[in-house]
Amino acid sequence: MEFGSVRETAAMKISAAFPPVPETPDHIVLAEELGYETAWVYDTPALQLDVWMTLALAAIRTERIRLGPGVLIPSLRHRLTTASAIATLVGLVGADRVIVGAGTGFTGRRAMGQKPLRWVDFGGMVTDVQALLRGEIVEVDGRATRMLHWRGQAVERPIEVPWILGVNGPRGLAAAAEMGAGVFTSRPRSDDDYNGIDDVILLGFGTIMDDDESIESPRVMDTAGPGVSVAYHAFLEQRDARLGTLPNAEHFAEITGDMDPATIHLSLHEGHLTQLNAIDRQVLTPESLRIAPFVCHAAEVPERMDRLAAAGITEVSFQPMGDVERELRTFAIAAGV
Repeated sequence: MEFGSVRETAAMKISAAFPPVPETPDHIVLAEELGYETAWVYDTPALQLDVWMTLALAAIRTERIRLGPGVLIPSLRHRLTTASAIATLVGLVGADRVIVGAGTGFTGRRAMGQKPLRWVDFGGMVTDVQALLRGEIVEVDGRATRMLHWRGQAVERPIEVPWILGVNGPRGLAAAAEMGAGVFTSRPRSDDDYNGIDDVILLGFGTIMDDDESIESPRVMDTAGPGVSVAYHAFLEQRDARLGTLPNAEHFAEITGDMDPATIHLSLHEGHLTQLNAIDRQVLTPESLRIAPFVCHAAEVPERMDRLAAAGITEVSFQPMGDVERELRTFAIAAGV
């Protein structure tokens, strides 16, 4: 894994990320019991269930853990709908337990065959929602829009919650710093500059191997593989030269090169972040798993955390796959939660 600029950091926060599936509220309850800081839930309607309903179900069953979309795709809903959803969650658990992540839509849009949002559009959508939560008027589709919720119909404005943006590159990082937002990343670059950004969250994939287990284990492949395959998917769709650095990349290019461009996204993203699909199983090798930050034994985790902290990461959001309960427990122990 590549790392960004070195800086001094506070103690690493440990959170968990989940796809919104039927069992997710149960898993968030367990994450709270184990001491995880935040439960992030993906906004992936082409792949799983609704992010806000899942968060609400978790909200009524938990008492401490922070909750938020990680990350919200603002183009999927009207700005006022998003503002009302945030207000609903704040009404359930209080503003101190809500955090909102927003992104341009690698999965949320790519899985529907759409390109991620342009920054010029994405940034405006975020600032509009923030303004609505403050009780201000914004223009949407050429008309004045404001939260008209009467007293007792929603928590009173202004509603202030922290924001985390799923951005990469100098422009996105600079914009996040200017907005006072943190950043969410899954593929940090060596030249990423996190100065001026207080919260830098790494979406971390992997599995903590048993003492007698190796990277060649079928369980390790089935558990960590879905997270690793995301890099192949992303680099292919973004035409990123880093695809060529991944193991078996030529075979991946051969398989996908013969697929219909109009429907390739339907096959490429099938099972995304939860299961290995037919393409992934032809491409991934045990060597591929080494690109994940946490395919390792428990004793290796502290040193890996130190490297991430030195690179500017302030929080690791671990997504458990496979046996989710086992993964949550073993990672919590290894990370010292």
